[in-house]
Amino acid sequence: MVYEEVKKGIIVIFGALLNAVGLNLFMIPADVYASGFTGIAQLLSSVLIEYTPLNISTGVLLLLLNIPVAILGWQKVGKSFTLYSVLSVAATTFFLSIVPLYPLSEDILLNAVFGGVIVAIGVGITLKYGASTGGLDIVAMILSRMKDKPVGTYFFILNGIIIFTAGLLYGWEKALYTLVTLYASTRVIDAIHTRHEKLTAMIITKKADDLKKAIHAKMVRGITMVPAKGAFTNEQKDMLMIVITRYELYDLEKIIKEVDPKAFTNILQTTGIFGFFRKE
Repeated sequence: MVYEEVKKGIIVIFGALLNAVGLNLFMIPADVYASGFTGIAQLLSSVLIEYTPLNISTGVLLLLLNIPVAILGWQKVGKSFTLYSVLSVAATTFFLSIVPLYPLSEDILLNAVFGGVIVAIGVGITLKYGASTGGLDIVAMILSRMKDKPVGTYFFILNGIIIFTAGLLYGWEKALYTLVTLYASTRVIDAIHTRHEKLTAMIITKKADDLKKAIHAKMVRGITMVPAKGAFTNEQKDMLMIVITRYELYDLEKIIKEVDPKAFTNILQTTGIFGFFRKE
């Protein structure tokens, strides 16, 4: 278990390093904006530097924006998820301060594409191991659970605001290049890890009560318990049915292995749900 946590932490830190490289070597020098809170931090930093005496870096603003979100995430999403998100944000802030702000190319299109791809690889591998890069990921998950709407809806709205604001402040050409970055990063993230997808886990176990408690201790999810009987052995068991996001699959797998390694689990892709799938 300790090995898994350390490995996950190292991957989150490596993902943060890739984020910083993509931003400082490609996107920030070209005034091309990332998605989510990173893009908001870039915009705020540009506005403060240009229109006020304040000179606050993107990394510092990213950290400040994530403080209230981390508190909300701790209460509404889950402790493990939030802790690794905080680690990701802190590491990104650190790497943004040590990676030089140096443009490798004068071509804005190359900066938009390569910056978006490098950042997306960092985000994708972070998501793949059950963590997030903080900020909008946590906000979108909370809003999705409160309103029972797709997470992607909130990503679309906020990223649309970033593109529109960039166009108003720095010209619509910059906004269009930002759109290229968002498209490239979305495609890469989807290739590594589909973050908005919901899954249904059906777990056949003899330790239903222990497993239910362990899941509820780490995840804010409702569980349906159904009696189950083996057709070959006639052995009485229980089936736990739970709908999760891909974010939570890594944590669920760990919980099952710790509580009942002999449990049989079937993971199905969920194309849609009606009603609420969170724990009330």
